[in-house]
Formats: sequence, C-alpha cells, structure tokens
Amino acid sequence: MSAPSAQAHFPIRLGLAMWSHNHWQSSLYGSGCKNNERLARYAEVFSTVEGNTSFYATPAATTVKKWHDATPDDFRFTFKLPSTITHQHQLQHCDQLITDFFNVMSPLENKVGLWKIQLPAHFGPQHLAQLATFLERLPKHFPVGVEVRHPAFFAKGEEEKALNQLLIAHHANRIIMDSRPVFAAPPTTDAVIDAHQKKPKVPVHAIATSDSPMVRFIGHPDDLSNDPFFANWLCRLPKWIQDGKQPYLFIHTPDNNHAPELATRLYKKLQLKMAETNLPNVELPKAEPDPQFQLI
Repeated sequence: MSAPSAQAHFPIRLGLAMWSHNHWQSSLYGSGCKNNERLARYAEVFSTVEGNTSFYATPAATTVKKWHDATPDDFRFTFKLPSTITHQHQLQHCDQLITDFFNVMSPLENKVGLWKIQLPAHFGPQHLAQLATFLERLPKHFPVGVEVRHPAFFAKGEEEKALNQLLIAHHANRIIMDSRPVFAAPPTTDAVIDAHQKKPKVPVHAIATSDSPMVRFIGHPDDLSNDPFFANWLCRLPKWIQDGKQPYLFIHTPDNNHAPELATRLYKKLQLKMAETNLPNVELPKAEPDPQFQLI
C-alpha cells in the first residue's frame, strides 16, 4: 500500500482525544445526530482525532470500514498500538500480534497520520534496543509517533539524547505531553482528581524528531487559565510549520465536556499569530436556538 499523501492545505492538524462524547450533542453534532453519525460530524470540523480505543482492543473489521466510510480522504486518525504489544510484550516477540493488528486496520492505512506507540513508565533507557528493533521491523512508509514516560527520558542527559537520536534515525516523531495546565488546577472536582491520578506529570520537551510532531495539550478546566501555558505553543508551532513540518495538536480537558470550544479558541490564537500563513478556519456549528424562546 502507498504512503498517505501530504495535505498542503493542513499546515497543522487540530483534533480532540475522541470523536464521540455525549456532552458534544449541542456544541459539535447538533440535535438529531445519531451515535453512528458522530464521527462524520466531527470530521466536518476537525482534521484529525486520537484513536485510543485500539489500545484496549483491536476493532472489528466491519467497524474499521465504517470509520473509513464516515471520513473524508484528507482526514487523519492517530491510532495507538494495542497494549498487548506495547505494555505486555514491550515490543518483543509480537510479530503475529502486530501483523494481525495492521491487517485489520489496513482499510484505514491511507487515513492514518501517526501510528502511536505509547510506552509504559517502566520502559526506560535499558529498553531502547527493543524500541530500535521494533521500529526497524515496521514498514518504512508507516508514520510513527512514540510517547515515553520514563523519567530518564526527560532529564536532558545522555539517555534522553540517545532516545531522540534513535527517533530521528528512524523518522519517528516524539509525542509531546503538555500536562502543565491540568496539574495547575486544584483537585476540587472528580474530573481533575482523576486526571491528576492518570495523566503523566512530565516536563515538556518541545522537540521535533520527524515531520509530524504531536502535542497533547491537557487543558485546565478554567478556560482562560490555559492561555499562559499555550503561549509557548504560539511560538513553537509556527516555527515547525515554517520549517515544513505538519504538527498535530490535540486538545483535552479533564472531562472533555468543553474540549471542542477550547480547541477552536486556542486555534484562533494560532491563526492570529500566523496571519500571513492563511491557516484554514476551524469553526463549531452555530448553536441551534431553543424553540421555546423563538419569536413568532
């Protein structure tokens, strides 16, 4: 199969952590949108999405076909490799597992922006040879992103340097987690407490090791409190775009209820910063008026 073609009209791809969320019925989908129509509605606004369900289980072939048919040709998924490969086998002795996974996902191959390899926190410098071997065995045209969580890979020492050099050599993108905003929020709600327990609290090292650096921005529940943290990205993202890279920017919030609004608002800041680049517009559908308040 051929590699996904570059989409010149998407200098940056903006997306969310999921495409189906009940709270978005009024903000993103519109009234009357059925569950099986949500992905199509989502793809009318955003150009990419995080596909995290594949981490827990490989989807059925019929489901993969539905995802393909629901999205335009220039839409891009970023699917996680199954945890059986990354966590249980730690990238070793899993040739059949990876073959089976990619066979099922093959109808979507040309719509995958990154295959995400999320590694557990105990996967450290002593395991880099396993990562190198695994990357060498993947098809060369597969776009890959690697997310690490071991503290040594954030210490700015020789071990982190070795990781970055390995990723550069294999044209693999280092996935960047920016969890500063959510950890700046006081743990006063269940959603924030849950995020503090589950999200990694790691330093933000904004390095592009290949052509599609991915930023996962885990937002503060208070909308405007995100702006000081996003200010750094208003400098880094334009630099990457000017260098010919195509960044992926994913916006989360602790409960994700208002993630579409936060994503589009922060994106508008980037548009203003890059006015000469003419970034494509990303707009949420206009809210439908409540019938009981309409004038007759």
